[in-house]
Amino acid sequence: MGVAALKLQPRFEKKKMYHATVHVTRVEDWCVEAESEEEARELLAAGEGYRMGLGNCVHVEIERVEG
Repeated sequence: MGVAALKLQPRFEKKKMYHATVHVTRVEDWCVEAESEEEARELLAAGEGYRMGLGNCVHVEIERVEG
């Protein structure tokens, strides 16, 4: 390859791939059938009920980044 051809080639910066461990907190809407608010809290705390939909992200924390 001649010198002129080498000068026409684009210069690409070398980029590395990085991996991260990310903790995400979000608000979700859950439903459960109960006779009282107290019973509903107990059931939800025990993992009962079902999720109505994913909520918005309210906090993101990056634990580590690996290169």
